[in-house]
Amino acid sequence: MKKIRLNKSSRPVMTFEGGVHPVESGKLLSCYKPVSKAPLLERYTVLVHQNAGKPPKPVVSKGDHVLKYQLLAAADGGFSANVHSPTSGTVFDIVEGPGPLGIPAQTIVIDSDGLDEGAAPFEPIDWRTAEVAALVGRVREAGVVGMGGAGFPTAMKLTPPPGKSVDTLILNGAQCEPYLSADHRLMLESPERVLEGAAISGRILGVSRIFLGIEINKKDAIETLEPFCERYGVTLFPLEVRYPQGSEKQLISAMTGRMVPSGGLPADAGCVVQNVGTAAAVRDAVVLGLPVVERIVTVTGEVVAHPGNWLLRIGTPVIKALELAGGVTEEPGKLILGGPMMGFSQNSYEVPVSKNTSGILLLPGDVAVNYGSGDCVRCGRCVQGCPMNLESCLIATAIEGGRIDLAEQNHVMDCLECGSCAYVCLAHRPLVQLFRRAKAEIRRMRAAGNGSVGK
Repeated sequence: MKKIRLNKSSRPVMTFEGGVHPVESGKLLSCYKPVSKAPLLERYTVLVHQNAGKPPKPVVSKGDHVLKYQLLAAADGGFSANVHSPTSGTVFDIVEGPGPLGIPAQTIVIDSDGLDEGAAPFEPIDWRTAEVAALVGRVREAGVVGMGGAGFPTAMKLTPPPGKSVDTLILNGAQCEPYLSADHRLMLESPERVLEGAAISGRILGVSRIFLGIEINKKDAIETLEPFCERYGVTLFPLEVRYPQGSEKQLISAMTGRMVPSGGLPADAGCVVQNVGTAAAVRDAVVLGLPVVERIVTVTGEVVAHPGNWLLRIGTPVIKALELAGGVTEEPGKLILGGPMMGFSQNSYEVPVSKNTSGILLLPGDVAVNYGSGDCVRCGRCVQGCPMNLESCLIATAIEGGRIDLAEQNHVMDCLECGSCAYVCLAHRPLVQLFRRAKAEIRRMRAAGNGSVGK
């Protein structure tokens, strides 16, 4: 259910029920730093699997010479995404390297020739007159995926399942995750890229309205984008500063008042939600004929010497990104790809940047100190903070007692894994980890054809 209040200018400010308000000071480390373009590296380690769904298949071999934008790995079906070369050079090897989930992942190692040669591989398309099928095909060819973190193939997202009627495209400019400012800087520095990409996506979907939501702590972005909104048929909505405001279901609730049913998709509420970075990538693919080979990444944290935002090519090792930020001022306690709430801790500085790497975050040593969780004190804070209205404490207790069936009955599969419950838990219970374990077990049982989890 959406809530509306009026700010000082009497403009409606939208939000949703539940959620939390993490400390915002982390954003100040980077949000006022313009995007800097990273210099060409001698070597890039390009992850083959950079999308949700099936990994693409490499189409190059060790020793091959490649050009910038050349196809390195081809999508294996619709639920997959192409990967292109970030520069020209030689395929040094195709090997297992450090992956973003802490396990080895297939990578294509490119040694740069220093020339950075390569032209746009696709012809520009006039999106206002082109066939929708051609626009979808271009998005697919360019390897566009959800740049906000999910990595869902965008061509598939812009093609709702049969029987689903979509009338609203929602553009996510909330960037509610603490510390991150990549989307903020993109909106400030490339407003028309974002809005034209939204208009292209809207035409593909055939929607009657396009909404853009931005949290009100990004007043400069709101003021920058507003003059262009009418040109591209976009309605801008200020959003309350609240986490996880940028989640699909919460944006839909806040901006339309509709609810995504349990186990459903945004299309079940007549909506498609797209990150502003994804919209910009769609625009570049269609208007410029360019595949996704780079993205804005926030490199930040209290122990980073010079936090900021950089335009990094995919395949850039984290250690090289940190060098651009001046290194560290003290030994970090934790390295995270993404933000502190939904990002993933890393065990290697060699893990490479991928299409959905929105941030590289280094936290101080004191956050990594081991601490024990206590028993649930039944305070209800996790229930109050859950944006999905789940009874988090009861679900966690069921999982700890081995009753995955009860967790499923209490809708653990609807958990966003946003961490709001763990953030407010007085007993420091590992709630998100418990929910992830239960969801993995439920998926395993369903995949095995056993339906719901039995007692």
